[in-house]
Amino acid sequence: MIERFHPEGLPAPTVPLSSATRAGDFVFVSGQIATDHENKVFIGDFAREVESTLDNVEAVLASAGARPDQIVKIGAFLSNAILFAPFNEIYRRRFPEAPPARTTVVVAFGHPDVRVEIEAIAYVG
Repeated sequence: MIERFHPEGLPAPTVPLSSATRAGDFVFVSGQIATDHENKVFIGDFAREVESTLDNVEAVLASAGARPDQIVKIGAFLSNAILFAPFNEIYRRRFPEAPPARTTVVVAFGHPDVRVEIEAIAYVG
């Protein structure tokens, strides 16, 4: 069975996607960015941007019945290689023990103020 989810309290995506899809024992979280409750992109401190993005990932996971400790893989996308070090610092804090597998790549975003996007896969079986 396949189910689609979107967390209450967060605006619906402005692009054609589901915030999360549960397929069997896996939850796939679409890429999240730092946005406020009006769906405006957060501009400012990079650490706060990463924290907000991870908060959004957790909210989407929760809407599908999953927890952060069930994440098995994260895809992280950064706008500049210089952001790897500060991103890793925050990532270590959020996943202090046995962090999930991760791929991190530098990309060009369609929005000029986006510096980080994070997707996740959780195992809930």
